[in-house]
Amino acid sequence: MPTHQTVEELESALGASLKALRLDRNIDQQSLAAQAGVSAGALKNLENGKGSTLKTLVSVLRALERADWLTTIAPVASINPLTHTESATPRQRAGSPRSSRS
Repeated sequence: MPTHQTVEELESALGASLKALRLDRNIDQQSLAAQAGVSAGALKNLENGKGSTLKTLVSVLRALERADWLTTIAPVASINPLTHTESATPRQRAGSPRSSRS
């Protein structure tokens, strides 16, 4: 997805993807809402990009057996070139930004 999309556009695109997945699996909204343990209104809002909670999103993804989508949100690099140098030590904490000197 392009980074210039608004939050509303991203919510709408995510909702459309979830709706397409639901329809592809031939599940009606009432059934999916019951399987996910959320209200039909919450599912409708999620699919329409009208705002939702993280709990509703996770519950619906689990019910659709697509919770693996969550691991793609912010993947951690499995290979870091800095860890392969002889003097590299694993990071213990994040540093603060350094100010540039003139």
